[in-house]
Amino acid sequence: MTTTGGLAIMTGSAASNQIGAAVGAHAFGAIGPAGVVAVRQFVAAAVLLPVARPDPRRFTWAQWWPTLLLGLVFATMNLSLYTAVDRIGLGLAVTLEFLGPLSVALAGSRSRFDLLCAAGAGVGVYVLVLPSGSSDWPGIGCGVLAACCWASYILLNRLLGTRLPGLQAPAAATSVSALMYLPVMVLLVVQGRLTGTALLFAVGAGVLSSVVPYAADLIALRRVPARYFGVVMSVHPVFAALAGLVLLGQVLAVHEWLGIAVVVAVNVLAVRQNAGHGTAAAQHGERGHRRRLAAGGRADPQSGDATA
Repeated sequence: MTTTGGLAIMTGSAASNQIGAAVGAHAFGAIGPAGVVAVRQFVAAAVLLPVARPDPRRFTWAQWWPTLLLGLVFATMNLSLYTAVDRIGLGLAVTLEFLGPLSVALAGSRSRFDLLCAAGAGVGVYVLVLPSGSSDWPGIGCGVLAACCWASYILLNRLLGTRLPGLQAPAAATSVSALMYLPVMVLLVVQGRLTGTALLFAVGAGVLSSVVPYAADLIALRRVPARYFGVVMSVHPVFAALAGLVLLGQVLAVHEWLGIAVVVAVNVLAVRQNAGHGTAAAQHGERGHRRRLAAGGRADPQSGDATA
């Protein structure tokens, strides 16, 4: 697959994700954000479990505890994001959530450039929100909580990627999250609120925001460099603002568009800079490896390095 093809898949995944969020918002009036999240988790689990086929009976505790945490993160991240969407709009909510992966990209860095990126992100958020006495602070807080959950999602996925093969981690974690929302589903059914239209919107959100992105991102990450994936992720706030405008009639003010642009630009710069550092370090290590081999060393199959 060419880079152009990978870009098309990743862009389509981002668009599907935000369209799904906008579709799910149409069911808020009938079943609320928690109801939409509940249906979304069950849809994702119904698709992922037959594909990944995890066997929880064989999970060790080292595999179970991050899986349980990831399930809790799924449950909290989706509920906080949808609550923020309901209160402050899709574009603003997703932009605040986007601070999660940006924080992971900048975490632990001591370079002046990354510190400037962090300051730039703060400026972008300030311009986006323009805090005042009339600001919806609970909605903004939910967006920030979603950002913390997204950062945790990235870190836990990295850990589980080394402990569980294939899609077993997200499949098992989504199942844990679905079980957490089982009381919500039961309550909706008992109250008769899970009507056909609301259920249709919620299922659409599950397919567009979970199933399609999981599959598309998996295909893309196997074929394109990680830095391209990180850069393309920056279109999420833009697509969220457009989906909110077209599908929900949420018109953003000029300062909100400006804030989104600043946050997106900072993320692109941070990802490209860190990718450049990673490439340089890898090339330096490879050159050192070759010099040691040329000096009469032998390759150590355990460490992948050369020993004298």
